[in-house]
This record gives sequence, structure tokens and C-alpha cells, in this order.
Amino acid sequence: MGTHQYEIDVVWTGNTGSGTSGYKAYERAHEVRAEGKETILGSSDPSFRGDRSRYNPEELLVASLSQCHMLWYLHLASANGVVVTDYRDHATGTMAEHPDGSGRFTEVTLNPVVTVADPETREKAQALHEKAHSMCFIAASVNFPVRHEPQVKV
Repeated sequence: MGTHQYEIDVVWTGNTGSGTSGYKAYERAHEVRAEGKETILGSSDPSFRGDRSRYNPEELLVASLSQCHMLWYLHLASANGVVVTDYRDHATGTMAEHPDGSGRFTEVTLNPVVTVADPETREKAQALHEKAHSMCFIAASVNFPVRHEPQVKV
């Protein structure tokens, strides 16, 4: 067992000249950086004056849950003799905004479509999603339901 540390730098790049002198005076543009990795261009959700061409924190949270599930699933498939040849997920998240402008996620649903090489492993492949869900560090860390509605194809 052990602990793991993660280091990320978030740098605001949206100062248009007058800082945060007014709500409309600055951009929400920022960069997410980690040593030796490509920079992720971030912003806020377009509903909050963000740039829709950049990732927002809410999208990255949904992506983290999807990635975590997929990586555990692929590991479990490999360990259980299920040969996966394709994995795709169209994950969705729902966030409720409160009158004061705050909000919280109420749920995320993962919709993985997995293709397996052998039709005999289809049932086992379907069952592995439950185990992947229980093993996902990110899903175990959030305070809202993370559902999954997987499909397995041959």
C-alpha cells in the first residue's frame, strides 16, 4: 500500500489588462500544466463567461471518472482473460446550480461500449464493469452517484 502525490500547476492567462476589476473585465482562460506533459487549455463553462473551445473543470471531472473506469476495466479484462479490442465511452454529467451561483454535481453516467474478441467472454465482460466501478479511485472519492450503462459487442 502507499500514498501517491500528484502535482499540477494551474496558471490563469485571462488578464486582459485590468485584472479582475469587473466581472466582465477578465477572461476565464487558464492552463493546466504538469512537468513533461502537454498543457491543457482550460476556461469556465460558457454559461459562466467561458471559452467553449477550452475544457472546463466540469468536463474534466466527468473525463476523470470515465478514464478511471476505463483503465480499471481494461486491467480487469486483461487479468480475467477477456480480450477487449475497442472501448469508447460517452460520459454525461449533471450539475445543479444553486440560486447563489454555487452548485454541485448530482450524478455522472458512464456509457461505455466495449468490443470483445470472443463471444464466449461477453457475459464476463459485462460483469467486469461492476468491479471496475468499485475499484475506481475517483468514483470512490466523489459524493454523488456514478452510474454506468455498459454495452458489450463482439
